[in-house]
Amino acid sequence: MSIEAIPAEKPKRNYNVLFGLTLLALLVLLWIVLSLATPSFASGNNIANLLRQGSMIAIMAVGQTFVIITGGIDLSVGAVVGFATVVVAMMINAGFPIWLAILVTLLVGVAIGMFHGFGIVKMGLPPFIITLATLTSLRGIGLLMTNGNSININSDTFTAFSRNSFIGIPNLFWMVILVGIPAYIFLHHSRWGRYLFSVGSNAEASRLSGVNVQRTIYMAYTLSGLCAAFVGVLLAARIGIGNPTQAEGWELQAIASSVIGGTSLFGAVGSVHGPLLGAFILATINNGANLLNVNSFWQRIITGALIIIIVYFDGLRRRGK
Repeated sequence: MSIEAIPAEKPKRNYNVLFGLTLLALLVLLWIVLSLATPSFASGNNIANLLRQGSMIAIMAVGQTFVIITGGIDLSVGAVVGFATVVVAMMINAGFPIWLAILVTLLVGVAIGMFHGFGIVKMGLPPFIITLATLTSLRGIGLLMTNGNSININSDTFTAFSRNSFIGIPNLFWMVILVGIPAYIFLHHSRWGRYLFSVGSNAEASRLSGVNVQRTIYMAYTLSGLCAAFVGVLLAARIGIGNPTQAEGWELQAIASSVIGGTSLFGAVGSVHGPLLGAFILATINNGANLLNVNSFWQRIITGALIIIIVYFDGLRRRGK
């Protein structure tokens, strides 16, 4: 039977909707509690800053979700972000048009994702190993390219975008919508999205039913690399520099956001709206903790506890099927 003929599972769809509503309620509750706990939380400047920071992690989480749904993992996304800031900064400072610098940077992300697919499909390397190797290598390559220095971007037009707003909403948050809508359509309303879920559920059965498993894996890692490179462009615009050490540890935040958003580390379960909400929940927790002068170590403990709780209940749900 071809996978196109397999109907969507209604219980899974209902679970995703219910879980998404629960995450939304949790985010609203956090905003209410923090607004009461500290008046500075609800200030316009703080909300704008929270949305800007959460937006970049949210876009990374979407790309990470595509990979995790297939049963894989991409540890390189933080390094791809840092490397992308270097590429776009060097091209802009060299006099290339901004649109061309952005396009080339995005293509670099695509190439890195395709390299990961090649390593997994053709070389037989575990996703953990190939993406971990890329994480280390990209940091080193970026440091060699910059001689260990930061590159100040000399284009006010490029940097102004990330600091401006449209109808009172930061431009970076609009980028989440720009990525989120097509990602949702792709994952939940296209055959390619069904292929991702199928491969994550059972790669061999998917192959026997006519799914090109290798192409699907290539696609998942390519999209992850593209999202990370896009975030690198946004980060370079926001901070006005290119630095390969930027976004260190962001890969863990992207994974955490995806998992908190309901993506199963066992594969075959996930959504687009869940990781987006998960990213802003984490951003809210970190922002609120900073305003309340909570030790940053506690922020990491809270994030880790959330991951453990959600993965535990995901395991219970799977065993209850």
